[in-house]
Amino acid sequence: MSHNILEVCVDSTASALAARAGGADRLELCADLAVGGTTPSAALVWQVKAETGLPVRALLRPRAGDFCYDRWELAQMEALAAELVAAGADGIVTGVLTPAGDLDLDAMQRICSSARKAARQAGRPVVVTLHRAFDVCRDATLCLEGACELGLATILTSGQAASAWEGRALLARLQQQAAGRIEILAGAGVNARNIPALVRETGVTACHLSGKKRIPSRMVFRREGVPMGLPGFDEFELWQTDSDAVRAARAALDALSD
Repeated sequence: MSHNILEVCVDSTASALAARAGGADRLELCADLAVGGTTPSAALVWQVKAETGLPVRALLRPRAGDFCYDRWELAQMEALAAELVAAGADGIVTGVLTPAGDLDLDAMQRICSSARKAARQAGRPVVVTLHRAFDVCRDATLCLEGACELGLATILTSGQAASAWEGRALLARLQQQAAGRIEILAGAGVNARNIPALVRETGVTACHLSGKKRIPSRMVFRREGVPMGLPGFDEFELWQTDSDAVRAARAALDALSD
């Protein structure tokens, strides 16, 4: 019986534990999921590894926004790749594009080399995932070949659409093009309800979701009207992974493997 992979994206230890309780195979760990995710701290990587024991792939993204980085950001990314692996990350999830919209092979190679060197020093393997920078690249076919050339393990993609379901036609083509050389990980709007049709129509065997729910802040005293950041962002509401949503997705995937 084949096993379909369920990856859950989390940005806290509480969410990581909820993902594990729901049956996640592995975690993508980030900070600031509300803005699409940024690089987590080494302390968070270490803690999530210690608390969950699951494979952890750490996001390497220095800021929100596009995936075209200046030389200072790229130098940080190269250094952080090694730090994240040293902290216990089993994988790095990243992506760099050129201004023309192609995969920046030189920058990616430097980041991969840094991560792999750190993994050798730690005496364990590391994998690299190309994240959804892929979804805003100029040529998906060319980008997939570049990812294979770099020896990447996974491409996280919605099929260059707002959701994986909307991008299912391209996901199916990517799965065929990959031909077992690289894992196509379907992400964006993936949940227990659409997993069966998504897997059936695309042939993908790996799904990615965050399964978030809103939970109220534990603050009893609340100073209202003093915003800390994004307009309209509620400081007294947290987003956290819902173990029930993960459990339902796990059941939907397992049913397809029977």
